[in-house]
Amino acid sequence: MKKKTGTSFVSAQQVADLAGVSRSAVSRTFTKGASVSPTTRSKVIKAADSLGYHVNELARGLINEQSNIVCIVGADIYTPYQSRFIDALTRELQAIHKVTMVVNSSGDSEVRDALAQTIRYRADATLVLSGQPDDALIQTCLNNGQRVIVVNRDKMQSGVESIVVTNRVAAREAFHMLHRAGCHNIVAVSSKAGTPSLVAREQAFLQEAKDHGIEATLKTVGMTSYETGAETARQLFSGSNPPDGAFCLTDLLACGFMDVARHEFGRRIPEDLCVIGFDDIDQSSWSSYNLTTFRQPVEDIAVHIRDLLSSRLDPDLGEGPTRFPTEPVWRQSVRMGAKP
Repeated sequence: MKKKTGTSFVSAQQVADLAGVSRSAVSRTFTKGASVSPTTRSKVIKAADSLGYHVNELARGLINEQSNIVCIVGADIYTPYQSRFIDALTRELQAIHKVTMVVNSSGDSEVRDALAQTIRYRADATLVLSGQPDDALIQTCLNNGQRVIVVNRDKMQSGVESIVVTNRVAAREAFHMLHRAGCHNIVAVSSKAGTPSLVAREQAFLQEAKDHGIEATLKTVGMTSYETGAETARQLFSGSNPPDGAFCLTDLLACGFMDVARHEFGRRIPEDLCVIGFDDIDQSSWSSYNLTTFRQPVEDIAVHIRDLLSSRLDPDLGEGPTRFPTEPVWRQSVRMGAKP
C-alpha cells in the first residue's frame, strides 16, 4: 500500500503530547462548559496555537448526531436572483455556525441525486430552491432526521416546511398597473421552466386580465434567461400585432426583452411600451433599464430560515406555508398613469 505523502491535519493527540496532558484534557478544553483547570487549559491552548490545531467539528458533530451541515439545492445559480438568494442564505447560516453545501441541480433527476447526497453527508437540513423533488425521496430525508425546507413550492407535504412569496397577488397587481397605463395589447413573457412560482404568476396574470375583459397572451420561447427575453421580443415585434404592455415574469427576461424592443425595433419605454418585471435584481435599477418590478424579500426569507434552523422559531408544519409579501418597486418602465 502506498504511503500518504504531504502534510496532514494536526490531531488532538499531537496537541496532548506537546502540552504534556491527556487526550481527554484536550477534548475538554475545546468543549463548551466542560471542566478543565486554568493551568491545563493554558497549556493546551498554547500547544494548539503552536501546532495550528483546529477542532474536527464534523467528527464531533457526527458523534452527537448533528453535523451542522445545511445543503442548499438550487438550479441556475449563475442567475442574478439565485446568486443573490444563495449569498443571503450562506451569510445568515454562517452567522449561526452552520456549514453550507451548495448542490447545483437542474431538472428533477438532478434534484433527486442531490437530496440523496445530502443524506450521505448526514446534513442536518436541506433547503430546496429549485425543482420539485419526489415525495418519497423527501420522506426518506425526513426519516433520516433531516429538516426539509422548500421555497416557492405550492405543494405541501407532511413534515416539510414551506416558504412562499405572494406570486399571485403580485401578478394580479402587474395586470392592473399595465391596464391603468392604458395598455391594450398585453403579453405575459415567461419561460419553459415550468416552476411552481412561474406557473402561479402566469395563471394569476392571465385570469385577472380575462376577468377584466382583456385576452392577454402568454409567450414562452425558452428557459429563464436574458437570451429568452430577447428572442421573445424579436418574435413578438416581428409580428403584425406587437404588444404595448408586457409583464416579464422575471427581471432577467425583462432585461433581454427591453434591449431588443428598444435597440432592434425602436420602441420607446414607457411611451410606446410598458414593461414590468419580477424579482428586483440589481440590474433592474441600472439606468439603462429603470425597470418597474416586484421585489422578493430574499433577505427576510434568509433571516427566517436562519431562525428556524437556530431553533428561535418552532416549525409550524400544520398551518400551511409561511408567506412573504412581494413589494412593487416603481421606476420608469411604466407610464405614470399606472400608479394607483
